[in-house]
Amino acid sequence: MKHQQSGFTLIELVMVIVIIGILAAVALPRFADLSGNARYASLQGAYGAAQSAIEIVHSSAIVNNATGATSSVSVEGTPITTAYGYPANYAALASAANLSATNYNTAGPIYPLGAANSTTCMFTYIPASSSTVPATITGFPSTSTIAGC
Repeated sequence: MKHQQSGFTLIELVMVIVIIGILAAVALPRFADLSGNARYASLQGAYGAAQSAIEIVHSSAIVNNATGATSSVSVEGTPITTAYGYPANYAALASAANLSATNYNTAGPIYPLGAANSTTCMFTYIPASSSTVPATITGFPSTSTIAGC
């Protein structure tokens, strides 16, 4: 009398478990927490927006002859306070760059809210101090500080 095999052998079950383990080890890092990368990418966008906003405000100030120590220009209907033709402070820069206070700290160094380390995942705005010293942005992190975001 012949017996037909029904079900799986122990070796087959072990092989399936090993294959699933290998797939999990390879796939798991792909589903890891990528929020730091997302905040870093967001900061890159904010940095670009801030750089563009500085130039747009400055161009508008030159056109409107508003390059004095204190003045104001309108960018897309939004009044922006200026110092020597550049955004006067963080609030003016954030307004010109359309950076929302619900997503970024806009009262000091600009960083994404929720950043793991706001001292490495940020950039600093230095307003113009005279008509010959333009506004600058410093401290943008390198890709090695993504972990801080």
